[in-house]
Amino acid sequence: MPFEIELINKNARENPAEFAQECELAYNKRVQDAAKQLAERMTDSRIAFLSGPSSAGKTTTAKKICTELKKYSIHAHTMSMDNYFLTLDPETSPRTPDGDYDRESPGIVDVALLSEHTKKLERGEEIMKPYFDFKTQSRDMSKAVAIKLNPGEILIFEGIHALNSALTGENPNSLKIYISTGSDVTKDGVSFFKRHWKRLMRRIVRDEQYRGTNALETLTMWPNVRRGEELYISPFKQNADITVDSSMPYEISVLKPLALKAFATVPKGVDPSGELAALLPALREFEEISTEVVPQDSILREFIGGGMYKY
Repeated sequence: MPFEIELINKNARENPAEFAQECELAYNKRVQDAAKQLAERMTDSRIAFLSGPSSAGKTTTAKKICTELKKYSIHAHTMSMDNYFLTLDPETSPRTPDGDYDRESPGIVDVALLSEHTKKLERGEEIMKPYFDFKTQSRDMSKAVAIKLNPGEILIFEGIHALNSALTGENPNSLKIYISTGSDVTKDGVSFFKRHWKRLMRRIVRDEQYRGTNALETLTMWPNVRRGEELYISPFKQNADITVDSSMPYEISVLKPLALKAFATVPKGVDPSGELAALLPALREFEEISTEVVPQDSILREFIGGGMYKY
């Protein structure tokens, strides 16, 4: 459902701490509902898949679901599907229309190994979880780790392609979860701040602070990220048993000063994503909220840092 900017700004001015708490409670309720359904489906499958576009908050959501499952005496593991990326190959790796490597394509995933491992895990057999080194863009099996599901344990696979039937079709009984920022912000009843702008802000703030990628580089990559979402993620969201909206009304106010600082490093007149001309004027209309009110277990901590989870 959409959020109204006038109400956001009113709450940001009058009681930001209480506003943040209300937003977090609403999001946590969505996580709790997902965990409950997963617990109820455990007899059908001990494998679950969680998917969503870039910066939707997949990793934190998966971790929070694991915490909730403890209430049902279920121990849950999480695993990134990135571990199953194939070593980059100039001859076989998929490419974008521009000739660059297409790092958004499901063609970079080792489907055969993923299928083999999910079947073994369902049977309670041990696997060697592969390790993908992003620096070398190659698999390093010297860092593989043994994993086995014991009775009362489940595994949540998390990744942008986790609902793609070409990758997960052999697990029809697995619970499938889709997460994204599903709410626009409106002004006078009209869409004012697009939902995918929240994800762009999250990614720019995170990448600049923790991944050594400046705002210009992220903006340059963004069109291809969005292209990949339209081709490889959105068509499969109907496969989800559960959809979780990870957006919160107060988050833009929290991200605003951090995002504006990052955007200020982009040379004037340069807008490789085509987003800034509309995003920046809208962003400036939000009241700011200090990061101090953001709980340590918040999904926002995945992007601004200072949280309780390791990424």
